[in-house]
Parts: sequence; structure tokens; C-alpha cells
Amino acid sequence: MKDQNERGLIVYSSKTGNTRKLAEGIRRVLEDSGFPARIAAVEEKPDPAGAPWVLVGFWADRGQADEKARDYIRSLEGRRLGLFGTLGAYPDSDHAKSLAKKTEALAAEKNSCLGSFLCQGKVDPALIERFKTLPPDNPHAMTEERRKRHEEAAKHPNEDDIAAAAAAFLKMIGGHESPAAP
Repeated sequence: MKDQNERGLIVYSSKTGNTRKLAEGIRRVLEDSGFPARIAAVEEKPDPAGAPWVLVGFWADRGQADEKARDYIRSLEGRRLGLFGTLGAYPDSDHAKSLAKKTEALAAEKNSCLGSFLCQGKVDPALIERFKTLPPDNPHAMTEERRKRHEEAAKHPNEDDIAAAAAAFLKMIGGHESPAAP
């Protein structure tokens, strides 16, 4: 185990619990792998002082990280910063790639951006209901494809997503490439 003064920091913003679940899972695996971390909700505005790295989690909102997460990222300077997020879209979609690119660019303005990890997460039920009321010609109207994607998204984040995120961050923060078995 690393010295307690060398604890990393995991900060998350979560609307439906997806990003919180991912943050807690990442922390568990990193700690099991010898990388202790503090964890806090972005609303707590945790001080990153003394943290050798900071991971910031967000949920996708209109093609970018949610506002609270963006504000926290903007408050950081001179940090080794990793990013993770959840979204209703597929993580290999153009939408997800654009989201990652925008968030990494924001992080890199005043920090060393280590990279990012995205996975699906359940979509806010109120938003799904709103999609159902949109006219068919609206780009966000409910379609069969969108309904199926929402069903798939509701299964995430899962333990495979957590393991993949933790493995990515272990590599980014200087650990080994695969996490210890849970």
C-alpha cells in the first residue's frame, strides 16, 4: 500500500447513480491494486492538494461533461488528470468520441490529461419520457434503435465496465496493466 499522503483523488458527478457506481468500483479496484484513493462527490469541491493524480467522473449532458464536472475540471491546475464518464450512447460511437475529445481538451487546458474512459449508463427515465413525446422528425425522437440502446444502457455500468476502467487508469497512473482480482 502507498503512503496515506500519496492517496489519489476520485471525484464524480452523478445524476442517476451511474457515475457514482463507476467511481466506487474504480476506487475499490485501485485500492486492491495498491493505489489508495479518496473519493468525493463534485459538490463537495474536494481539495486535490497532495493527490498524485485526480480522476474526475461525469455524466454526458448534451454532448459534453455535465456542468458541475466541467466547473470542477476548470478549477484544477497542474494536476495529472484522468477522466471517466457515463452516457446513454454506445462508448464507441461518434457521439462518445466527440464527448471524450471535448472533455480531454478542457482537462488539458491547465493539467496533464492522462486520458479518459467512457461506458454506457442508464438514461434518466424523465429524459426517456421526454423523447417519447417528440415528433418523429426530431433527431431525439424515440425510435426502435434508440429504445434498444436505452435498454442496453440500463445494464451499465457493470463489473466488466468497472474492471475495464480500473485497468485503463492503472495504466495511466503508472500501475500495471491489469487489476488484481476482485
